[in-house]
Amino acid sequence: MAFHFSKPFVVLPTYNERENIVNIVPALFSLPIDNLHILVVDDSSPDGTAPLVKEMVSKFPRLLLFSRPKKEGLGRAYVAGFLEALRQGADAIVQMDADFSHDFNDVPRLLKELEQGSYLAIGSRYISGGKTKNWSKKRLFLSKSANIYAKFITKMPIFDTTGGFKAWRADCLKNIDLPSIQTNGYGFQIETSFRAFKRGYTIAEIPIVFSERRAGASKMSRKIIWEALWLVWKLRYQVGAPPSATR
Repeated sequence: MAFHFSKPFVVLPTYNERENIVNIVPALFSLPIDNLHILVVDDSSPDGTAPLVKEMVSKFPRLLLFSRPKKEGLGRAYVAGFLEALRQGADAIVQMDADFSHDFNDVPRLLKELEQGSYLAIGSRYISGGKTKNWSKKRLFLSKSANIYAKFITKMPIFDTTGGFKAWRADCLKNIDLPSIQTNGYGFQIETSFRAFKRGYTIAEIPIVFSERRAGASKMSRKIIWEALWLVWKLRYQVGAPPSATR
């Protein structure tokens, strides 16, 4: 399977992901995607993630490292990574976790959605065929409730507003004013999708299976959750371009 994108990127934000990065990089490069590049955005992980990535570059020449001086959150890491990938000439960018909670085999499916006309493709846990694995009933209930809440308040026709497995066309990312985004975690996922929605870009959701991380600890906190809950009201009353229908 070959894609017509000339320089697709996968952006992987990392903080203490040494155990996972050594496996996810070769897994991604094993996919049938021409000229795939991987950009690891590391926030000075104390576990030595960045030095390990540097060692791997000799084996994987299309593996790039973008090191940041301190931990500032997932949103800031993604903004830095997106801007660097665009600077490097990326024409399609996939964002995903480095911990195998997102199935790397779904990357070609997301890129295929972009080929078929979407500007943003979202890997969705909450449409037909999507699901989560190894979550407690309480966690699943809270996640589903949060997504219903965000969808209702923002009026976005997206069922998985907090999902972080997405593929973007470069020209869409260039037009959502990345440097002005200050949110992190779930709020970042909601805000970036909302900006694409308000600017009239076609958005698609494809079903995915989300699994609990293989190794390491989750980076989510109560602060990030509360940020997302308040953000949706702010977004609802923003003035912007009229939305287009998704498919």
